[in-house]
Amino acid sequence: MDSVKERYSAAAHVREEALCCPVDYDPKFLQVIPQEVLDRDYGCGDPSTYVRSGETVLDLGAGGGKICFIASQIVGPDGRVIGIDMNDDMLELSRGAQATVAERVGFDNVDFRHGRIQDLKTDLDALDHMLEANPVKNATEYKELHAKLASQSNDRPLVASDSIDVVVSNCVLNLVSDQEKPSLFQEIFRVLKPGGRVAISDIVSDKASPNHLKNDPDLWSGCISGALTESGFASALTEVGFAGVTLDKLEQTPWQVVEDIECRSATYVAYKPSSEDTAKTEIEVIYTGPWAEVIDETGNVFHRGARVHVSGETAATLRSGAYAKQFVMFGEPESGCC
Repeated sequence: MDSVKERYSAAAHVREEALCCPVDYDPKFLQVIPQEVLDRDYGCGDPSTYVRSGETVLDLGAGGGKICFIASQIVGPDGRVIGIDMNDDMLELSRGAQATVAERVGFDNVDFRHGRIQDLKTDLDALDHMLEANPVKNATEYKELHAKLASQSNDRPLVASDSIDVVVSNCVLNLVSDQEKPSLFQEIFRVLKPGGRVAISDIVSDKASPNHLKNDPDLWSGCISGALTESGFASALTEVGFAGVTLDKLEQTPWQVVEDIECRSATYVAYKPSSEDTAKTEIEVIYTGPWAEVIDETGNVFHRGARVHVSGETAATLRSGAYAKQFVMFGEPESGCC
């Protein structure tokens, strides 16, 4: 949307308080980040707290680069951080600060890339170069360009499939149009390694926004009317294949209330099931509690203390992330269940 581009381009130069919620970050990670980046940071949470040493991290909607620069220090020189943003002004800000941060921490493991978070295959910088070398003057040349772009996106995607340990994002996903949100979540799932995870901080609402609010450019670009509902965000993750979806943080106090719709900051964590031995080894599992029974994303019911025979695919899912410590798994090494 043009309103999003215009508003965030302006916010890259002059701070706009309405674009963010108050967030407390660990001050030890902020000392190396230039003040101009800190002043123009817009977010509603701190997904960097879910990042671990040595990982490859993808930040969607990296903006001025604050979360990337924090994650860079956490993953260390053996890790890697990729920041994606479509806004030229924000990219200029983040790329301009990169050398300073690298000098202060002693290594450079951040790569800012030009792209749309709902299309992590298309490299917009490469597209710019392609258009400069071969300007499109007619429909035939457009079709040729489209074919070249499709080939490049498949052969050299902006972010490769199964290449990322953890995807983070800070108050950006709700800026993507409702029509493109399914593609956004599919792309996140695609680029994650099997067993990888997401940690997404965003604004969610207690009920869906009506169309007249969605059509308000200020409310949309302000991360309000494009917000998914609290349950809708979790459903969007499960629909593309994520497991162990957890609403890990939800602010009690709304950030804004518009026409009786409460919008508040939330952080969701979810896991891409491991593909190792998927659908090969059937085993028995016992759900340990604390609930009397639970139902997983595919409808399997587990009663506390009762043995259940599960497929290899279900077993692989139960080994991941949030599930791992809630099941005893029989027929495999003890380390596989913890």
